[in-house]
This record gives sequence, C-alpha cells and structure tokens, in this order.
Amino acid sequence: MTRPFLLLIVILLMTVQAYAQWEPKISPILTSWGEKLDTASVLHEYPRPQMVRENWTNLNGFWDYALTDSAGQKPEHFDGRILVPFCVESTLSGVTQKVTSKDAIWYQKHLHLDKPVNGQRLLLHFGGVDWHTSLWINGQKIGEHMGAYDPFYFDITDALNFNDHQVITLKVWDPTNEGVQARGKQLMDPRGIWYTPVSGIWQTVWMEQVDASHIEYIKVIPDVDSNIIRVSVMVSGQDEDHRLRLSAWDQDSCITEQEGASDSLFKLRIPQPRLWSPSHPNLYDLKIQLLGKQDTLDEVTSYFGMRKVEIRKDTNGINRIFLNNQVIFNFGPLDQGWWPDGLYTAAADEALKYDIEITKALGFNTARKHTKVEPARWYYWCDKLGLLIWQDMPRCAGGLAPHATEDVERPAWQQEIFRREWEAIIRAFHHFPSIISWVPFNEGWGQFKTNEILDWTKSLDSTRLVDSPSGWTDFGGGDMLDLHDYPGPGIAPLEENRAVVLGEFGGLKYAAQGHLWQDTNNWGYQDTESLVDLNNTYEKLILKLAPFVSKGLAAAIYTQTSDVEVEVNGLMTYDRKIVKMDTSRASRLAQMLYNKQEMFRFLLPSSEQKNGSQWKYTLDSPGPGWQAENYNDSLWLTGIAGFGYRGRYRLFSYGSTWDTTSIWLRKDFEISQLPEGKLYVNILSYQAVSTVFVNGTKLAVFKPAENFFQMTEFDIDLKRLLKPGENTIAVHSYSKDPPLDQSNQRKLQFIDVGIIDVLNNDQ
Repeated sequence: MTRPFLLLIVILLMTVQAYAQWEPKISPILTSWGEKLDTASVLHEYPRPQMVRENWTNLNGFWDYALTDSAGQKPEHFDGRILVPFCVESTLSGVTQKVTSKDAIWYQKHLHLDKPVNGQRLLLHFGGVDWHTSLWINGQKIGEHMGAYDPFYFDITDALNFNDHQVITLKVWDPTNEGVQARGKQLMDPRGIWYTPVSGIWQTVWMEQVDASHIEYIKVIPDVDSNIIRVSVMVSGQDEDHRLRLSAWDQDSCITEQEGASDSLFKLRIPQPRLWSPSHPNLYDLKIQLLGKQDTLDEVTSYFGMRKVEIRKDTNGINRIFLNNQVIFNFGPLDQGWWPDGLYTAAADEALKYDIEITKALGFNTARKHTKVEPARWYYWCDKLGLLIWQDMPRCAGGLAPHATEDVERPAWQQEIFRREWEAIIRAFHHFPSIISWVPFNEGWGQFKTNEILDWTKSLDSTRLVDSPSGWTDFGGGDMLDLHDYPGPGIAPLEENRAVVLGEFGGLKYAAQGHLWQDTNNWGYQDTESLVDLNNTYEKLILKLAPFVSKGLAAAIYTQTSDVEVEVNGLMTYDRKIVKMDTSRASRLAQMLYNKQEMFRFLLPSSEQKNGSQWKYTLDSPGPGWQAENYNDSLWLTGIAGFGYRGRYRLFSYGSTWDTTSIWLRKDFEISQLPEGKLYVNILSYQAVSTVFVNGTKLAVFKPAENFFQMTEFDIDLKRLLKPGENTIAVHSYSKDPPLDQSNQRKLQFIDVGIIDVLNNDQ
C-alpha cells in the first residue's frame, strides 16, 4: 500500500461571489464542451496516464493574475482572476488579452496544506507553460524552466510553511515570434496559416506527495520479435537496499512478474502477445512498486502496447512502412490541435477523445500532430482507440528557404534551445505506442544541421521512424522522403534506401456559415461550393491518390482535422459541431487505399524506375514536324533522363543538364503487346510547361508546378495512340524564368516522362 497522501483539500482564498464574476469573453464560436464548462471541475482527469499515482491534487481552476513589464517585480496587486489552464489570450481564460515580449504574466494561488513530514516530498507539476517559467513558493525562488511543450515539475517541500498557509507564485515570459524558441504556428499578428498566440499556463497544474525515494521515470520498449518488453526505471533517492517489483497484466490477470535491484534493466516475457495496431489497439497494464526494507515506498501503474515499426522493402522491392512485420499504408489528417475557445487547450478530455473518434470514423489510421505537442491524455486516447501518430517538433524561428542547397548556420545558443526541448519532448512522450515517427522539421521552419539533427533524433529513439524534413529542402537523411503537394496529390521519385511519403496534400475549402472564426476572407487550397461538392471533390482526390499507393507511396497526410481560425479546409468545423465529410463514404475510400493491390507494368520507364534511360534532345528549336514518328533526330544530342535539376529534392545521381529556356526530347520505345490495364502518364516535372506527343499526336499540356511528380490517367487516349511494336514519344518543355539555387548557378527546372500500365492482381 502507498503511504496516505497528507495534502488537505485545497481551499481557494476567495468568496463564492468572486466565482460568479468569471465568464468567458465574447468569442466568434465556442465548442459544445466550452459552452458547458464547469469551472469548479476543469480537466479533472489524472494528467499523466503513463505513470499514475492514486493520490494527487488538481490545481486547475481560478488563480490570481497580473500583466506587468517583463523586467518588473512581482506586482503588489493582481488584475483579476484567470481560469487555469487556459492561456491568457483564450476565451475560456476569462482574460482574452494580448501578451507581447515586453510583458510578463504573473500567477498566484493561495491554498491550505500541511508541510509533509517523515521525509515525504511534495512535487508541483506543470503539463505545459509557454514559455519561460519562474516559480516562487512563499516568496522563496524555487527554479526556472524554459520550454512550452515539455512537462516539468519542481520539488517545493523545503519552501513550505508549517502553518498550512502556502502561496504559489509564477512568472511567465513568452516572446512568441519575437523570440527564437519553439512556438509552432503562433504569431503576434495572426493571419492565414498563423494563429493567435498562446502565453502562460496551458496544461493542467497538479501536485502529488511521494516518499523521498520514489519512482521518477519509466521507459518501456517492446520487442515484438522476442515477445518481451524492456523496462528501465529511474528512482530518485534510491538506496542499495531498495528493490523494484514489476508485473504485467492482461486485464485482471497477472501474466508475468519480476523483482530486482532498483537500478536493474528488466526484461518481462509476454506470452503469445496480442499486438497493438490501429485495428486492434491491444494494451497491457504494468504495475511498478519500489520496495523498502519493510514496506512499499512508492507504487505507480502504467500500460504498454506490443508493436514495432520500421522501413523495409515489400515483395516488389519498394520501401514501405511496416507495423508488426506487416505493410501498413499510413493515411490520416494533419492534426493541429487548436480550439476556438481554449486555443491550445481543449475544454474537456472528452473533446480530445472526440477528435480521435471522428478521425477513426472517417477511416483514417494515422494523424500527423502538426507543429504542436499535446497533453499526455491525447496520446493516451490514441493508444486506447488505435491511431498511429507522426509527432512534429513545434516550429522555431529561422531556417531554410524553399530552394536551399545547404544548411544555414545558427548560433550555438539557438541550437541549444532547440535541442534541449526536442530531447525533453522525446523523453516525455517516448512511452506512447501510438507515436511511430518523429518529425524534427517542417518545410524548412527552424531547420538547421539537417542530417545531423535527424541522426541525433534517431539516436535518442531508435525504435521509431524519423521523417526527413517534411516538405521543402531535403538532404537525403532520415527514413522517409517527404513531399508536400497542394491540392495534389503527388509522389516524389522512389528511392533505394528511404520510403516516399506525401506529408501534406488536400486542403479542400468549405466555409460552413455560422461556424466560422470570421465571416469573410477565409481560405483553403481549393474551393468547394457545398458539402456535396466538398465530398465529391475529396473522392476525386483520393481516387487520384490510389495509383500512387501501388506505385510506392508509403503514406499520405490530408490537410486537415478541423478548420483553424481563418483556415476552413478541415474535415470538421473549428467548433467541431459539423463533420463536413460523409463518414461512411470517406471510410470506404480509405479502405480502398489500404487494400490497394495493383501492379505496374512500365511501358516507358522514367528515370526513377530505370537508371540510364537514353533520350534524344536538343536545346535549339528544331522547327516544324519535330514531333512526328519519322522525324530524323540523328543530329540531336543523346542524354540520360531526367533533364535539369529538381529543386527541393536532391539531384539524381544520373541525368543530363538542362539550363536553357526550352528543351525538346524524343524517344523510341517498343511495346510487345497492347496494354491490359489502365494507362497513366508519369510526369516528373519542376517549374516547366511540358507538351507531350505520342506517335506524332498531341496528348496533353502539363502546366508548371513547383513539385509535379504525378500520375495522370490518359487511358482512352493512350490506348488509341499506342500500337504494338515501335512507338515514339516527344516532349517540349519550356521554363521562362525558373528560380536559381542559392549559389545562383543552377536553374531549378526539371523534366522526365514515363508511361505506366496499371493492372489489378487478378488480370
């Protein structure tokens, strides 16, 4: 048995009448959870499900607050009351006030509790505070913490009074985009894809009393192939006489137990394990006891899932994502985790769960937690309900431009800020089996020492995937090559050592009147006129995505879970009151992607399938008739495809120079028999308008795009133009003003073309 928790019931030193003075500020929209919020019981669930103690005290609720000059001292008088844990800028805080880098936020709470005796310690926990936190207890400085996204705590025992009256005082400084710290999508002047700032406390504040010797941290690593879990336990104040007892439970049955020294690495065998996956989110309970000479000093309960994730080749030699030794196509939304009433903070635990339930109902098996870190309970629900998570590091200042050819230099102190918080995030959330990939950088934001950071991230956690920069500048590191393509979809050229994923696409816009952050000037990547139009357009988008899955695409992330402020490209409205998508229809489309079993026959392989493919080409205008089958191209140059330089992705190790305005290409190829499946043109293009001819007849004109690695169906046209035996393809590509790389020496333009016959397995 754990020792009795000696904290008395927290008594707020304010009158009942003062409670009645609080009300949420006027907001354009509220969630249903925000509308029925009980201020006497705010986010009352135990906030750390990965390491639970029975006795704890929730300090959410009303605190005193004040805004002062950032260099100022503690104010003599406070401005009013704030509802913790909602940030100062949010509606539900009751404050809704802008905070700048020149301001400091002060929090204060009076409470009655006894100072622990008999060597017991009192720990004060903060789930998340943005950004620089300083803590005083009864006027005594306890410590500081820098970081908005990692949970932290202080041992406040020695500063407590014996007279049972205690005062907690907090000072928080948050420079938002005027600093260099991780801030995600917060912006002092929110617009477009940048949102209202979040300053101060934004996650649960809580206390727990522990023995001087207590369990501080646990790390569980499942080994599916060996049917074991490896568990390491960090004990604070450990003694050589202390021992640990670990037991794993399947529902109410203990399936294994082990006892050892407190500094041991435990290996618990899990007989015939029920593996964790999105379709079967099986979890086991874990109990950990710290044993003294005569009694139990500490006890925590936890849980774990048996699963492993890796990149390896499928039976066709294509790199895929494997979960528990089976290929699994990752498909899900970009999940930003914003709320109109609480901003970073959902009004209720049920709201967190709801988002995941809707994501699952729409057929998705994945979510990419985009440039934000959630409270631990969000990941707990992902574990319980079965959702794979790609976890971003929130955006920092600076980084790489879209067409960068090398990393930027960042001062050592800026690098340290990034590294310290990213490592703390990985350590804090390593526990959750739902997280299968770490994403250190998004679209160059905050990007520096790219491959070094990717390798370092892998060294911190080798059991998960590490996404290369999600979109934009890629230098070949990490486990995945990640393309962003709006509205898309598209696919980057396949690689020998990495899986190819579509880290962002879609963004279909529909503005649901009555559920908008603002009535006008909302936006998305592609307009739709009605919910019917939205669902039809979404279906067309997914049908275009399907062939890429067969071709080799390992994952696709659709933008996005919900509308966020002026972005109205969500699957739900910002207030979560309308699910825009037909759940059964969307679920059927998702299942189609998971079941995709098509096979490719390359009638005309592009350079991503066949190294050294030769074409005839000229950089001078050839005159009329150059596209004809019988045109004499013997005086043209011979080159290896592709031609040019493909901007945000590394140059092929093969290929030919194209640095003029236009290029004309021709190639003869043989077809032994007429195509059996559906025919697609495989275009690998960058910043070029390309006209494609087949056997002398114009097939199509492909318009310029920054990243145009696409398969476009031309089944009827190509079957009409192609013939058994020799065929000719001719291409004219034109790029008037392509951007230059950072050295201003290479034009960022590229062209390569192939033809693919897509067959079903039963053909």
